[in-house]
Amino acid sequence: MRQSWSVNNLTDFAVRSIQRAQADDSPFYHLRFDRVFPDDFYAAMLEAMPVGDGGYRALSGKAKVRNVTPEGKPTRTKIDLFPEYIRHLPPKKREVWDLAGRILRSKELGKAFVERLAPGLKRRFGADFAKVRMYPVPILTRDTAGYFITAHSDTLWKGITVQFYLPPDNATQQIGTIFHEALPNGKKPKNAQMLFSPNSGYAFAVADNTWHSVGLVGPEVKTRDSILLTYFVDAGPWRFLRNRGRRLQNVLLNELRNLKRN
Repeated sequence: MRQSWSVNNLTDFAVRSIQRAQADDSPFYHLRFDRVFPDDFYAAMLEAMPVGDGGYRALSGKAKVRNVTPEGKPTRTKIDLFPEYIRHLPPKKREVWDLAGRILRSKELGKAFVERLAPGLKRRFGADFAKVRMYPVPILTRDTAGYFITAHSDTLWKGITVQFYLPPDNATQQIGTIFHEALPNGKKPKNAQMLFSPNSGYAFAVADNTWHSVGLVGPEVKTRDSILLTYFVDAGPWRFLRNRGRRLQNVLLNELRNLKRN
């Protein structure tokens, strides 16, 4: 690894990117950012993308049922960026994603998001929003043709939703996330759309008004790669145990899947 690719250096770079992000309060308070990672590290992430199934697993629950091809293959798969999930990747790829996971789980990055998303967090949690503990879970996701998700506001188990886009170029900007306005009559028209551009992304504090969706990914798209960084509310013993229990459960399932592949 290059000397400039230390966890501290890369975290500092990402934090500065979040600090200078563009803020917008329509249709709800959110951030838009670009050049989240240094150019050379972003290029390394693209080169280190897992091939084939590469350890990816399908979504669970309702999303698993909805996002499948006629042949039964999932249209969204994911790899949790924790050491225990990526340990089966080839060494060079594992090194890159281990670094990325450490950056995304860092306290410094979490603090930057809380500071920049203060208006949205205060609306949900009140004046003491900064004291609400959050548990970061970064996931490398891969969407393929046929993927879509209808307008939803995210479960309130989540405190902050972040997505970093990982395309190689600007050829498929039209598949970025759509933000919706919630009208008094219950309708939720499109208000804005993020551009699916290299090294860019968005973030918002999850609330009852944060409606967003993804339109149908067409056959012209080879893969829609991104990192979903979710900060789960970690306040209280039940949430604390739930967050870590889900991680342990997924580790066991991941090891079983790896045994079956081998």
